[in-house]
Amino acid sequence: MTTYTLNVPYEFTRNGRTERRYRRVGAVFENTRRDTGETFLSIKLDFPVAVTELVAFQPSPRDGEPPIDE
Repeated sequence: MTTYTLNVPYEFTRNGRTERRYRRVGAVFENTRRDTGETFLSIKLDFPVAVTELVAFQPSPRDGEPPIDE
């Protein structure tokens, strides 16, 4: 099962430059139906989100964990 972190992009200005950052708001899980083999995504939000764009990234490995295989 592949998982992704779900993020909301936001922009701000620092020292006259516009910068873009991503705030985590949940997770996306890639699953496969056993009977048909069809792939589907489950989205779990950390909290209610009222935005127009969500971005999913593969998670970064935590300290002491092996890298995530693709």
